[in-house]
Amino acid sequence: MNYLVDSDWAIHYLRGAQPVIDRLQPLTHEGVGISIISLAELYHGVFRSRNPQRAEENLNGFLSQLTVVGLNHEVCKLFGQERAKLQLRRIRVPDFDLMIGCTAVYHDLTLLTNNRRDFENIEAINIETI
Repeated sequence: MNYLVDSDWAIHYLRGAQPVIDRLQPLTHEGVGISIISLAELYHGVFRSRNPQRAEENLNGFLSQLTVVGLNHEVCKLFGQERAKLQLRRIRVPDFDLMIGCTAVYHDLTLLTNNRRDFENIEAINIETI
């Protein structure tokens, strides 16, 4: 696995945004994961939709191409370290985004996101945007 797709790319993909679809499709052969945190965010969207059953079917189709990446002790430790460093610099990164970013760093995955602002201050992170 080489990539971790962020929630924003997943949402754009599910909504049919062609630039994201065109970039993500070929990467699935190289291995693309999604954080369990992003999955929780996507399920929030499923249950807010007008047709949760159809939304969940679409999500499941998308997930069939990905590996769900969970949290472990080391990712949580990295989260704590990064959060402390960022607080000392008075930089605020939302906790979910920081956890997703730390997951990418720990597993040495390139994060696919257009939300560069929330991730660029995480040490050693690789980000790709469209």
